[in-house]
Amino acid sequence: MDGEFIGAGNYWKISYKWRGIICAFGAIVNSMNDLWTTFSTAIAQLLSGDPELWGIVGVSFSVSASALLIALLPALSAGFMLAYFRFPGRWVAISLLNSLLAVPTVVVGLVLYMLLSRAGPLGDLNLLFTRPAMIIGQILLCFPLLVAMSLSAFQAADHRVLETAKTLGASPLQAFVTLLFEVRFALLAAVVTAFGRIIAEVGSAMMVGGNILHHTRNITTAIALETGKGEFVQGVALGIVLLVMALILNVSLGWMQSHSRVLRHGT
Repeated sequence: MDGEFIGAGNYWKISYKWRGIICAFGAIVNSMNDLWTTFSTAIAQLLSGDPELWGIVGVSFSVSASALLIALLPALSAGFMLAYFRFPGRWVAISLLNSLLAVPTVVVGLVLYMLLSRAGPLGDLNLLFTRPAMIIGQILLCFPLLVAMSLSAFQAADHRVLETAKTLGASPLQAFVTLLFEVRFALLAAVVTAFGRIIAEVGSAMMVGGNILHHTRNITTAIALETGKGEFVQGVALGIVLLVMALILNVSLGWMQSHSRVLRHGT
């Protein structure tokens, strides 16, 4: 009887154990089903051309593209000057530039917020919580990166290109354009890298943009907002856009870097 009783107890212990395993497996299956439902709904929302969703994407691309275009020429000029001219304080400028590369985006947003707020020195411009404020923040983020990468590109270039252009009678502007063409793939890689940095940042955009629907809400701030509300469909849809864009940027960057090496080494 004792053996039968112990056997029955073991049976119920095993039964409870398997019940726990089955329940845990069922919870995992339900979670996977929920994830798949969210993912498929997000894909459907993307393909349906939802105006609110694609409006957010449009804000992100317009703000980031504007910031990049404004910062590009001054950054290339600064990189060229640092590479080809020697002047007092040059190494201080380069060191400061390298330090700015590591500044968190939220710190840039904080500084801009203090400058553009009503109590700040630029408060009368009424730029806070507007797209121009977001553009200024992204300019401050991409400018050091563009200067640093263009500086490396110009330093790696054959200096005889510039000297040959001057010898052939080219003006300073023509010689500069010739040098830009020589290092075009490295500069394109800098542009791609800078665009990837600013379009995926959230700190500055949230603080100076205000995350206002149809005005300053971009991809990253919308993801943060929707996730905080527990509404994951739009966040996943926007996350897919960012992932696809990151893939395209990385493939483009790899292609440009490989072509730059081929042109440099001839292999």
